[in-house]
Amino acid sequence: MNIKQAKEEIKNTIKVYLEKDEYNQYKIPSIRQRPILLIGPPGIGKTQIMEQISKECKIGLVSYTITHHTRQSAVGLPFIVEKEFDGKKVSVTEYTMSEIIASIYQKMEETGVKEGILFIDEINCVSETLAPTMLQFLQGKTFGNQAIPEGWIIAGAGNPMEYNKSVREFDMVTLDRVRYLNVEQDLNVWKEYALSNQIHPCILSYLDLKPSHFYHVENDVDGLRFVTARGWEDLSYLMKRYEALQIQITEDVIYEYLHDRDISEDMASYYTLYRKYKEDYGIENILNGKISTSLYARGFNASFDERLSVIHLLLDGLFQRIQTLYEKKDQLDYRYEFLKNYFKNKDTKSYSLCIQEALLENQNQYKSEFITKNRYCMVNQWIQNLKEKELNAKESFLKYKEEVEKTEENCIQSMNSCFEYLDSLYSNGQEMVIFVTGLSLQSQCAIFLSENEIPLYEKYKQELLIGTKRKEIMDILNS
Repeated sequence: MNIKQAKEEIKNTIKVYLEKDEYNQYKIPSIRQRPILLIGPPGIGKTQIMEQISKECKIGLVSYTITHHTRQSAVGLPFIVEKEFDGKKVSVTEYTMSEIIASIYQKMEETGVKEGILFIDEINCVSETLAPTMLQFLQGKTFGNQAIPEGWIIAGAGNPMEYNKSVREFDMVTLDRVRYLNVEQDLNVWKEYALSNQIHPCILSYLDLKPSHFYHVENDVDGLRFVTARGWEDLSYLMKRYEALQIQITEDVIYEYLHDRDISEDMASYYTLYRKYKEDYGIENILNGKISTSLYARGFNASFDERLSVIHLLLDGLFQRIQTLYEKKDQLDYRYEFLKNYFKNKDTKSYSLCIQEALLENQNQYKSEFITKNRYCMVNQWIQNLKEKELNAKESFLKYKEEVEKTEENCIQSMNSCFEYLDSLYSNGQEMVIFVTGLSLQSQCAIFLSENEIPLYEKYKQELLIGTKRKEIMDILNS
């Protein structure tokens, strides 16, 4: 299965495992809740989906890489206690609480969240001395004499043997006690994630042209060469910051992330062209509806890779605008809820008390990792402004509402401008397939398009994304 399917399977598992009966007992007892074991190539997002799942399911997450642990840190340190059996005093070995178990209780105490995932990465790379402990852990959900708290689901991840020399193969006894999910790399699934997380458009454009370069592992006479999804994503973050600081992105910099000299060289060459296209087209002018005759001529005569680059530049520009819009909408919703809560309770709570409670709730949401740092900071800043500057919350809300409406109008204008430009040049060509597919796959953009009427999007969505015509064009693109 691909990583998207694995994510859905794990979310379904959590839903079932945490289901309770009328007596507040888990319907599937802990001993029958098999640990989830994700096995797949390195760098495809196994660890990352656990973070996404915990946020989406609003449960806790405690992560450990087991290779860093000894038997003592996993099980706890032994100590001797005296006990009495049948009138005889005997010495018995017990254990201090495992660092891993203690971390779960600490997480619950810090966040107030009583259910979650204990995620053990590189679970099949344990040392020989720790292997029996891991078997006990998977079988009985205990480290030493300490059990995993009820409501906490065990998940592990590891790489197949061909990718890691340290891997220990699981025996039948272990495999018969876990839910084994075999995960494979999938460019199309990764592109959905990449579009929603605004991976650098140059990378998306390049991988549309060179899909075989997305995930590549080869061991030849020159040594190990590899490129992973993690490498592309980390490179994207660096590229954006380098560009912001006007630092040159060289082939050697790219090679630090893509450990294949040929692919790094090819990507560096493409990046040079990509930067040129960005300057030549003046992407902001297209987004703002200021399109000169020369831009139409340039687009019409462009090669396919140039057209592809321009499409991804336009998509990136739209995504940034729409992301800003939905960040503002989220803030608007928050401010509305604050006002509603205040007016509902103003007879029993003072304005200052409402502000204090709002600050505390925002802090707890962030501690529980249910909201992003960016969202936490934006909310916190607004609440602090209300407190320190004694702003009128209702007046502030109405003013901000006007700002959000103006931002949405600009997004609609930019979307229509991009469609008009591409429609005049490429009509029903491959370029429109890539553009409309990109819009449909980006999560916030898909919401925006469902909430706003964009006539040309509706036209091309019907013509290009539904039925046999879509399949025919995608087959051409992938050939």
